[in-house]
Amino acid sequence: MSERSSGRQIPVVVLAGFLGSGKTTLLNHLLHRSGGSRIGALVNDFGSVEIDAMAVAGALGDSTVSLGNGCLCCAVDASELDEYLERLARPSAGIDVIVIEASGLAEPQELVRMVLASELPNIVYGGLVEVVDAAEFDETRAAHPGIDRHLALADLVVVNKIDRVDDPEPVLKTVRDLVDRAAVVPATHGRVDPEFLFDCRPSEERIGQLTFDDLHRDDQEHDAHPHLHAGYDTLSFVSGRPLDPRSLIAFLDSRPPGLYRIKGYVDFGPYDVRNRYAVHAVGRFLRFYPEPWPAGAGRATQLVLIGTDLDTGALRAELERCVSDGAPHTDDEAGMWGVLRYVQETEDPAA
Repeated sequence: MSERSSGRQIPVVVLAGFLGSGKTTLLNHLLHRSGGSRIGALVNDFGSVEIDAMAVAGALGDSTVSLGNGCLCCAVDASELDEYLERLARPSAGIDVIVIEASGLAEPQELVRMVLASELPNIVYGGLVEVVDAAEFDETRAAHPGIDRHLALADLVVVNKIDRVDDPEPVLKTVRDLVDRAAVVPATHGRVDPEFLFDCRPSEERIGQLTFDDLHRDDQEHDAHPHLHAGYDTLSFVSGRPLDPRSLIAFLDSRPPGLYRIKGYVDFGPYDVRNRYAVHAVGRFLRFYPEPWPAGAGRATQLVLIGTDLDTGALRAELERCVSDGAPHTDDEAGMWGVLRYVQETEDPAA
């Protein structure tokens, strides 16, 4: 059985920011550095995106362009968002992640609302990324105070063009003061490591489930090939003992600023002996997906936490406190209620 083959959901990342902040540059960087992932892009602005020396004009009307490397770009009206998402998310397209590049004058809150309201079963919200021009931030904010509200909604803020300011710290501090628990990453030329936004898949089709090697790959690769522009921390947590659902929900509900993504699988032991729970968290968004344990697989919790300025030691200690004490709780009917709040209802009994 391939990884969540019957219910794998495609994350939809909303990429927003004022005119000239560097959204298209960041998207272009992701398309060139996708790590084997197939990216679908919805662009509702005028401009161009280069992909492997092929220029794809943003003024394509309602047409869709399919490129050899699997990237799709189309000009999109926000009112038709669900229609375009369905087109990109069809299984035959083989898309791993969808990036919506919003117009520089768009209201990101509306795009986020539409993604969250989507009825497509294979779509999941992947976060709101706001791009800020460090060199023009003060002037842009003075002329367009609505930017403060956009930053407060963001799950990740990329402070771009820090090479154009003598001292980026005042801008970074102002942005951190404006955001609500969002991760803040400085960048030049939109160079943010794709692994911070989505899972980079190998060029060949991955077979099987998330492995322990997968969990530690980020640390190994970044040690061998440091990305000075990435600016994020990764923590891998593995436990052979089940986690207590109440303790884990308390941890997730109080996760610290800068903790942008959580992914992996959770074993709740006697609370649900049949299923493990795939977890997908980005910013304040959280979902659990129960799925049967693979035949013959060892039972363990495997989590990866990704963010900026993380106290990984403190986070690990908090997760260790979520490990069950081994006492039987099979009669605790309310124990899983907190987890089940974040399980998306589905009509497919196999999902």
